[in-house]
Formats: sequence, C-alpha cells, structure tokens
Amino acid sequence: MDDAGAPLHAAVLELTGTGRGTAVLDLGCGAGGFARAAADRGARVTGVDLDAGAVALAAAAVPEGTFLVRSAQDPPRGPFDVVAAVQLLEHVRDPVAVLSRAGRAGAVVAATVWGREEECDLRVLDEAAGARPRAGSTLREPAVLRRAAERAGLVVERVDEVEVPFTYADEEELLTPALAATPTGGAGAARHALLERLQPYRTGDGGYRLVNLCRVLVARRA
Repeated sequence: MDDAGAPLHAAVLELTGTGRGTAVLDLGCGAGGFARAAADRGARVTGVDLDAGAVALAAAAVPEGTFLVRSAQDPPRGPFDVVAAVQLLEHVRDPVAVLSRAGRAGAVVAATVWGREEECDLRVLDEAAGARPRAGSTLREPAVLRRAAERAGLVVERVDEVEVPFTYADEEELLTPALAATPTGGAGAARHALLERLQPYRTGDGGYRLVNLCRVLVARRA
C-alpha cells in the first residue's frame, strides 16, 4: 500500500497554514509520517508518543526534528504555532484533556478522526469476514467533535472532510494482513468471500482502491 496518510497530512498542513519556519508539535507522532510531511514544508517539528519504538522510527525518519517519549496529555510547553493530533483522539482516554493541553501549547490546534462507519470503504473487510461492525468513536460525528473542542476551551474555526484512499497493488497486498488472523482451515473460504465483496473496488490495473472519509477540525485557543 502506498503512503495512505499523505492526503490527510497535506490537508492538515494546508488548513493550518504550515510552512517554512512554522513550529509544529505532533501529538501521538507514531513513526513520523505527519512529522516528515511537515518538515518537508520547512516546519520545525517536535513529536511526542508513548511508544518508544515509534519515537525511534520518527527520529530516524525526521532527523532534523525533536522527538520525545511523552504523553499527549503532557506535551512540551512550547510555544508552538500549530499543535496537531492526527488520528489520535480516538485512542486516548480523555480527548477533551488532550485538546485542552494542545490549546495551551499552541496557537492553532488541528485534530483528525475517521468518518462514520458507512463513510469508510475499509468497513467491507470486516463485512466480508463476517465480523460485527466496529463501534467507532462518537467523535466521528461532527457535532460531537466540535463540542469536545469547545469543552476544551477552543474556538472552532472549521471542520472539513478529506477523502483518504487506500490503494493496494494487488490482491496479495490487500488480503495478507486481512487474513492474518484467519485459521488456516478457513483461509480459502475467507479469501473467496473477501475477493467477491471487494470486486467493486478493483481497479483496471488489477489493484484495489478503498476510499475513506476523515474529518479535520481546526481551532484556536479562546
């Protein structure tokens, strides 16, 4: 699969006006995908994550940045021009607290979440495998996301929608991770079911394209 996060990263950077010299704090930086995209625009990047292994990968991917093993609820003081929480809020216990701390650390706060279940083509992988629909966070509702930011003391400027396509070169690239947890005896039937369900998403070159919606909130501290 190609760099699936690129469209979302680009949207966050555009909506926050990130460019040369912008001081960016990346909360939950992971392996550094968003940090790399920000640095490529000339931003001065700091990233934090609780996963030491991910922080090491981010530091390798963005050697000009600063990366710390640290909680998103305890970010560096800054000040930063932009604080980004890219696909983080649905994985923390208290999203409002994270947004509140982000607002104290930076002038502009950006946060992204997945769209509703029916807005993301990735759901077909679960449907084909007979899995129950994932509950999903209520933050996927735009009004709930807005209220969380407002409770954090932020003034919401916009909530935009971004299409994030996941593309796969062939069925092996798509199915290998999807079938990883399938018992060997049922792999053949599961593979057939998945391929049948995924047929509408097949591209002319034999690959697959699943389009997913994400939402980007941009806010400022009050």
